[in-house]
Amino acid sequence: MAEAYIYDAVRTPRGKGKASGALHEITALSLATQALQAVRDRNDLDTSKVDDVVLGCVSPVGEQGSDIARIAVLNADYAETVGGVQVDRFCASGLEACNMAAAKVMTGEADMAIGGGVEAMSRVPMGSNGGAWSTDPSIALKSYFAPQGIGADLIATKYGFSRDDVDAFAVESQRRAAQAWEEGRFGKSIVPVKDQMGAVILDRDEHMRPEADMQSLAGLNPSFAGLGGMGFDEVVKRRYPEVEAINHVHHAGNSSGIVDGASAVLFGTKEMGDALGLKPRARVKGFASIGSEPSIMLTGPEFVTTKLLKKLGMEASDIDLYELNEAFASVVLRFMQAHDIAHDKINVNGGAIAMGHPLGATGGMILGTMVDELERSDKETALITLCVGAGMGTATVIERV
Repeated sequence: MAEAYIYDAVRTPRGKGKASGALHEITALSLATQALQAVRDRNDLDTSKVDDVVLGCVSPVGEQGSDIARIAVLNADYAETVGGVQVDRFCASGLEACNMAAAKVMTGEADMAIGGGVEAMSRVPMGSNGGAWSTDPSIALKSYFAPQGIGADLIATKYGFSRDDVDAFAVESQRRAAQAWEEGRFGKSIVPVKDQMGAVILDRDEHMRPEADMQSLAGLNPSFAGLGGMGFDEVVKRRYPEVEAINHVHHAGNSSGIVDGASAVLFGTKEMGDALGLKPRARVKGFASIGSEPSIMLTGPEFVTTKLLKKLGMEASDIDLYELNEAFASVVLRFMQAHDIAHDKINVNGGAIAMGHPLGATGGMILGTMVDELERSDKETALITLCVGAGMGTATVIERV
């Protein structure tokens, strides 16, 4: 098996996923195109050497549909020999796309490939592609379907996290994200988004609320208590009878923000990198995906991390930095609890609670964040993971070169 090296990683800033957001007028195609063009231009890349582009997209319908990866390849003026494929593993789609690109390199299918993702949530709302899980009783009933927010509140209840715990985590995410921006920690990877005339319309994550504190978050009502009262609390209590009542602690301030954005990560063999005069920044050590219990839904990172570390012959203490997508505060708190991870080793630059979660793009974004952070902090090894809808987890371990 060949080694897969990371040569570059870029992302757009995240724009608010609503009509008033800065990126609302920018299509998903344009976001993906600008990310691919940045990879090409930053590396003076001969795109004919790229074999394939794999992009995550969670709502591949309408203007985001019809294999947006291949259409973005064409729109970015890559060589027409470059393939493109869209992949959906819900929230882990971007990381799954990167793992697929790396696997193509490792198996010899490709000498160079790009992974990443795109989601324009202000234009193609979450859930636009429908699906049977929540609507077909034949699967919803036997899998104890409940919305993700109910699962997040169930995690908080089952594992003992209070409203103060999740709010304090959210405040710290905002503080860390603000500090990361102030110190220029994202400077290597941010690609400012431009309009059709070439004017920059967004060069900074738009969703952040650094002024958030415990007092302001205390004024927000729980977002999922209403859904719980409609019957979903009873559904998950049937699956988890040891839980007497669900403590609804999550709200917009301690959950991931809905945003627009795109990411792209360049993978290749050492030989191809040498031939193109590129310097590797990190090496992919391994990756894994798993299924987990679908009703609580969001505990997959714990189990996929166990699986991947065992496969690599590593312990949790061997990882210098962890990056877990902040879908909800309780997801990260449970992961830290399960693997005994100190808070100063995980999400050191904040996360999706502060900056937002552009579903299909996030995995590629946080992988790139770890490439930058390993270099900045002179650390060696990072594990990147995400919880996933319907009960799954995906993880990747990289080491700095």
